[in-house]
Amino acid sequence: MSTIAPTDIGTTTQVYRIFIKASPQKIWDAITKPEFTQKFGYGLRDDYELRPGGKYRGYATESMLAFGTPEIIADGEIIEADPPRKLVMTWRMAMDPSMAAEGFTRLTYEIEEGRDGVSRLSVIHDLAGTPGHAAMVAGDKQGPGEGGGWIWVLSDLKSMLERGEQMSTKPGWS
Repeated sequence: MSTIAPTDIGTTTQVYRIFIKASPQKIWDAITKPEFTQKFGYGLRDDYELRPGGKYRGYATESMLAFGTPEIIADGEIIEADPPRKLVMTWRMAMDPSMAAEGFTRLTYEIEEGRDGVSRLSVIHDLAGTPGHAAMVAGDKQGPGEGGGWIWVLSDLKSMLERGEQMSTKPGWS
């Protein structure tokens, strides 16, 4: 049994690690290819230009747009792309004006191959000076329409890759 737990929750850096029964390439594809990103987490279509200086955009779902959500939910820029091992980028929640004003954070995905078809995915999110982002990705914002943070997204990614199904369209404790 694997668990997802932050090794450091605060306003500086949050680190999450999860073991997934999938190859590094499958995990990489799930994170970076739009046809997979729409199948877990919050169903966003994520588009990456996987080169240093390339753009990242996370696009709202049709149901989000119907509620008046802006088209671009999150954005950033690629710093490093080393498929299928490492992706480093800037990232911010663009749809919320107060969080967009906090500026960009630094987000790193590291994928390591283990034994017996199990890989370890680490998400390192540098959130210095961005308390709104830090609370959101930690899952500390529990109001209506708020999400479960990285723990929710990574749990759903694991479910999608191992069982081929999404846990739910929103965290179940709301």
